[in-house]
Amino acid sequence: MQTKISNQQKIKHLYNRAGFGISPLDIKEVGHKSVEKAVKELFVQSKNIYPLQIVTAEQMRLEREEKKDSKQTFTQSSTPQERIKTIIKDRIESIKSLNLAWVSQMVSGNAMLREKMTLFWHGHFACRSNNAYFMQIQNNTLRKHALGKFGDLLMAISKDAAMLGFLNNKQNRKDSPNENFAREVMELFTLGRDHYTEQDIKNAARAFTGWQFRHDGEFFFNQRQHDEGEKTFFGKTGNFTGEDILTTILENKQTARFITTKIYQYFVNEKPDPTIINSLSDQFYKSDYDIAQLMESIFTADWFYQSSIIGSRVKSPVELLVGLQQTFTIQFQETQNIIFLQKVLGQTLLNPPNVAGWKEGKNWIDSSSLLFRMQLPELLFQSAEVKVEAKEEGDVNTAYLNNRKGKTIQASANWAGLQDAFMKVKDTETLDALASYLLSLPITLAQKDLIWRRADKSSKEALIKSLSSALVSLPEYQLC
Repeated sequence: MQTKISNQQKIKHLYNRAGFGISPLDIKEVGHKSVEKAVKELFVQSKNIYPLQIVTAEQMRLEREEKKDSKQTFTQSSTPQERIKTIIKDRIESIKSLNLAWVSQMVSGNAMLREKMTLFWHGHFACRSNNAYFMQIQNNTLRKHALGKFGDLLMAISKDAAMLGFLNNKQNRKDSPNENFAREVMELFTLGRDHYTEQDIKNAARAFTGWQFRHDGEFFFNQRQHDEGEKTFFGKTGNFTGEDILTTILENKQTARFITTKIYQYFVNEKPDPTIINSLSDQFYKSDYDIAQLMESIFTADWFYQSSIIGSRVKSPVELLVGLQQTFTIQFQETQNIIFLQKVLGQTLLNPPNVAGWKEGKNWIDSSSLLFRMQLPELLFQSAEVKVEAKEEGDVNTAYLNNRKGKTIQASANWAGLQDAFMKVKDTETLDALASYLLSLPITLAQKDLIWRRADKSSKEALIKSLSSALVSLPEYQLC
């Protein structure tokens, strides 16, 4: 039996899944609107594109010149090796800056749905590069096509410098084909495992020979390294190019099904509903892979707002951090601590663990990570001591993070927005009101009794602050 869901709960659920939450003042403004209208407004807002612009092409050109010079000459002040180390250090700092800029953009709430989709595609097209400029280009490519046609996104990301480098396609030449790129395009990006043959991989790899990139990140087709011979792919034979391979993959309905299933698992529920997947993937295929149309169908469906769906998904570390910053307007004295927290929680932006990306859902939670998640509000609100080690993922920030054990994270929360929104609520009703806003699932009477007894009732401001702190420290806050 399904529990009746209020309209305000539906809107909050929509914002949790389509974005990173909603402020207490905004929920009052949009909470009375119909789901259809709220969804429409999200799409209108997300027509805007806010590209990240941290690293410039000129910076990368100067870096290349510096690296070239350092291999050829000594200076009085440094050796070539020291200058190379400085360049590597600068690249690491640039990647950190790019990470922080993206987090800031997600926290801002601008083009919320587009940013959430960009985060999804970042996990789907998982990629790492020590070239911050290339990662910036890729992130902006994901953002540009996040709500467009999947075919355009696939073609753009397949010609992306960071991706081609990560999957070794620069080494894919006609005399010695490298199959890595072709394999991952099919297995992880489009069709899924077991929907192609080894022969398909070999011939697709031949079609992608010559797909390279220049120093500035521009795609470059090296005709001299391209295999011009006949290739058989999915039962068809011809002098196929890389573009032909991608087009053929898109013609296969399995691609629509695979992408639809991943989107459903990310935005709706870990366990796919076969009937719903069949309907959505068929629509997705017929729409020429229109991502926005697929997302609108999901967000306006009655089943999306069932009680069995609301509160069923574990927040990813980035969703948790961004949501806390949005709700409590948290400011970090050292912004690098945001990267430290990503590392501890197991999701460092721009540094997925492997080409398969992060394992979502319940995989985010184990005994140690759940405990830290529940302690995180106290850590942020009271500048408590960090007593955990960052997980070893070998990312670019490891050296910095390993020096942070046992330190405090200086952060401050601005409670004004939350207090203004709930100031006029009766004291005896404040806990229920805050729980309804902050949590996706109801809590027990025993939990309420304990929280209320421990609450600071010296003033209304103190009451709101203490109740909110207690609520976001519950396991239920980890769900959305």
